Amino acid sequence: MEYHNPVLLKETVDGLNIVEDGVYVDVTFGGGGHSKEILKRLGPNGKLYAFDQDPDALENTIDDDRFTLIHENFRHMKRFLRFYGVKEVDGVLADFGVSSHQFDVAERGFSTRFEADLDMRMNQKSEISAYHVVNDYEEEDLKQVLLQYGELRQAPAMAKEIVAQRKEAAIVTSDQLKKVLKGFLQHKKENKVLAQIYQAIRIEVNQEIEALKEFLLQTPEVLKPNGRLSFISYHSLEDRLVKRFIRSGLFEGEPERDMFGNFEVPLKKVGGLIVPSREEIKINNRARSAKLRVAKKS
Repeated sequence: MEYHNPVLLKETVDGLNIVEDGVYVDVTFGGGGHSKEILKRLGPNGKLYAFDQDPDALENTIDDDRFTLIHENFRHMKRFLRFYGVKEVDGVLADFGVSSHQFDVAERGFSTRFEADLDMRMNQKSEISAYHVVNDYEEEDLKQVLLQYGELRQAPAMAKEIVAQRKEAAIVTSDQLKKVLKGFLQHKKENKVLAQIYQAIRIEVNQEIEALKEFLLQTPEVLKPNGRLSFISYHSLEDRLVKRFIRSGLFEGEPERDMFGNFEVPLKKVGGLIVPSREEIKINNRARSAKLRVAKKS
């Protein structure tokens, strides 16, 4: 199965500072690009566990005694590592967002380029699809999804229009959704606004923000002292959460300080923000919004 080259491959794996006999986790396995690079750097006694909830990713499993692929959402990382007898690891890698493969398979409904049924489920067994969000959500809930996850100023009017149109007939396909919202798609900004609408619905369908928060809270617990995190984000909502959690161990507000004005945080950032080179963006346009942050356990 064809998957595109992973973004920031060398930089992300370099961020883990791999030790040969270490134990590592790739929580977004996808096409296996990052996992293969980790395995190249591990010795015979090293171990790599990978997670992916998408059944398509299972076809890319790696035949290596040091490798275990777990068919689950990364929000369950700690529980499944414990199931395999792993309490602490040397590093965790994550490449958030939708894989190129998911965008390129038309019937999955992730891409604005194709006519498809409204789906967008990363886990095909999930009961909630894009169809349910568009056709069953109350107007206020739909507005909040578009506002929070799509950062769309016209979210109230968009939600009102969707609710009005679906009373006439269910909105089943991506083309039907585009027609319903055509009044909001100005010619020069059509693709950008559509991408924001799709992003908002996709995040809601897959509970991406909730899953990310649950996952981040587990990372200090599973890391060994000085263990590394290497995380790639693709939109501001994800990156903001990652950045705040690395800085303060919280998603909002500031940690409590002691009587001397100091506070302890579980993680410490390593280096600065890393973004793809112009050369990488030329080769893979989807890399253009990637942001890599590296941290270690204090």
